[in-house]
Amino acid sequence: MDFVHSLRTLVRVVDAGSFIRAAEQLDTSNAAVTRQVAALEKHLGARLLHRTTRKISLTSSGEAFIEKARQILDHVAEAESLASDGRAELSGVLRLSAPLTFGVAHLSRLLPAFRNRYPKLRLDIDLSDRTVDLVVEGIDVALRITREPSPHLVARQIARLGFTLCAAPMYVKKRGMPKHPSELSRHETLAYSYLAAGDFWQFSREGGASVTVQIQPAVHATNGQLLRELALSGGGIIMEPTMHVASDLMRGTLVPLLPEWQAPGLTLYAVYLSQRQLAPKVRAFIDYLIDAIGPNPYWEKWKNAPSRARKVRARSA
Repeated sequence: MDFVHSLRTLVRVVDAGSFIRAAEQLDTSNAAVTRQVAALEKHLGARLLHRTTRKISLTSSGEAFIEKARQILDHVAEAESLASDGRAELSGVLRLSAPLTFGVAHLSRLLPAFRNRYPKLRLDIDLSDRTVDLVVEGIDVALRITREPSPHLVARQIARLGFTLCAAPMYVKKRGMPKHPSELSRHETLAYSYLAAGDFWQFSREGGASVTVQIQPAVHATNGQLLRELALSGGGIIMEPTMHVASDLMRGTLVPLLPEWQAPGLTLYAVYLSQRQLAPKVRAFIDYLIDAIGPNPYWEKWKNAPSRARKVRARSA
């Protein structure tokens, strides 16, 4: 019996809440998972799990043992991390969750270099704007864009994210350039459904002035990419993380509005279940993202690039 492998299987069964779900997450059969746990119980001479047709639960022996098992696995992971300075030694599967638009626009350009660095590590990626349950879905690390990550998860900051209020030149030509945030309530706006503040857009500017505007969105959507496409076609004003619209701002296909007013920013975090269980592959991925994006993200470079924004503003003045 591979004792460490059996411990990992037991912990996954307990965290997943069932043998079937654990088997799916481990990419193996239900029978194989059952055999591993049974072999471990035989080796220890104690029953660790109560099994019913609907659920599993830890026995008193299992409750005492599971914490020790987690500690053992933590020490094994730490030892593996210290021993495997060679980047190519990382292997297995890294299960990753990320927001859809960020994944398509940014992970797609960041991951090739990561895969070249760790060619033996396989990636299983779930792109979705919903908040996934790391335990239930067997996710090793999730990228979250938020102001406050869940207190039940360990979070590492990847980058600060600013917002840009913008619209297509054709929209500005048709409806005019807003001069103050209060005017947005009279404009066609395109709103992200998961925004914490809902239809109340908040702005502040240097000197301490702040204002909250209740917009009347022409469109609500759960995906920023859809809103961006609508804005590009002249459909209205969007307030999007700059990283999603930087290339459009550089090309002038979208132009910034009210640049003296700033919307509250968010933060891109990598979150995972427990500091004690941080596997080398998870640490390597997070460290890579921090290094690759850096303190001054590449998507902020649009501010120093030539743009059609000034011309559009001049024509609208």
